[in-house]
Amino acid sequence: MSTALSGPAAELGVNMRDGLLIAFDRSNRTGGIRGRELRLRVLDDAYEPKQTVQNLKQLVVDPRILAIVGNVGTPTAIAALPIIRQHQILFFAPFTGAGALRRSPPERYVINFRASYAEETAAMVDALIEVGGLEPQQIAFFTQRDGYGDAGFYGGIEALRRHGLENELEVQHVRYERNTLAVENALADLLYSESLPKAIIIVGAYTPVAKFIRLARDSDVDALMLNVSFVGSQPLFDALKEPAGNILVTQVVPHHNNKGLPVVAEYLEDVVQYDRSLKPSFGSLEGYLAGRVLIRALSSLQEDPDRINLIDALESLGRFDVGLNYQLELSPEEHQASHRVWPTVLTEQGVSHFEWTDIGRLLGGNSSDNSNNSGSRE
Repeated sequence: MSTALSGPAAELGVNMRDGLLIAFDRSNRTGGIRGRELRLRVLDDAYEPKQTVQNLKQLVVDPRILAIVGNVGTPTAIAALPIIRQHQILFFAPFTGAGALRRSPPERYVINFRASYAEETAAMVDALIEVGGLEPQQIAFFTQRDGYGDAGFYGGIEALRRHGLENELEVQHVRYERNTLAVENALADLLYSESLPKAIIIVGAYTPVAKFIRLARDSDVDALMLNVSFVGSQPLFDALKEPAGNILVTQVVPHHNNKGLPVVAEYLEDVVQYDRSLKPSFGSLEGYLAGRVLIRALSSLQEDPDRINLIDALESLGRFDVGLNYQLELSPEEHQASHRVWPTVLTEQGVSHFEWTDIGRLLGGNSSDNSNNSGSRE
């Protein structure tokens, strides 16, 4: 695993790592893979693509390493792909929803767990327009200036086109540089536009995003702020350092306190078994679920695992349920296990479940006339 253990996305990398370790610990406590323990080797890339390349070059030459798992970030994942292809090693469950990792037909060595950024932003756009009653031009984007930001932006634009947008230049789009807090110019561009947006879709890291939201609120921008999952809802909440208002975050896993789901109940028990000082989080739950899927594939092998048959085992899982009460799917034609998106809202108490049918209330309107349009969307 090459991931962000330092820098502006560190908490995401730490959570993803912890989730995988908790899943591996569960397997090792119950006999491992036919008596053999799973080990996770972790290197820090600080969310910098150049360091990711150096880390992977070090990892892939070790024949004991079966897969690269849980990479955090789009630019780091894109930098990793040439090495993954060259060494024909599995790149599993990266913490990114970028389309570059979701080709059709699927790329042999890349297998995702989570929903894509396009699916997250499409859920936002559909709710804003179908339930909230906004026009496409009333929605703006604040994104990181790299492949991650672009993936979210173009996914959102594609959804807006389905709702009648003809020219993407009609939509305000402001950006900031990765691994910086330089968000002032982006905010200034919004403030000097002809009209302020009613909603801003945000594709960024939690530290600069928190700064942008604070400055926007200080400048009387009361737009609804909608963030994709990569921002990290709890890190964003902590970074804001003040009661949140009108801030949504889409998630690619259910709420980590939802004990009604069997696998979440197991996760909460396993967190205590592994390290009772750890706090449950969406990020570590994602790592845990990815680890459970990987263990399921390893356990299905009749022979010793290697880099090739592990991919075959994942592709052979077909439709299955790890305890989420809905079917995941992996096959040679399907390299993304889950396509589901859950909305959450930041409140003064923390991160809470949210229903898209309530979005009109946050926008200051009444969405009851349209509530049937997206009541089943998650």
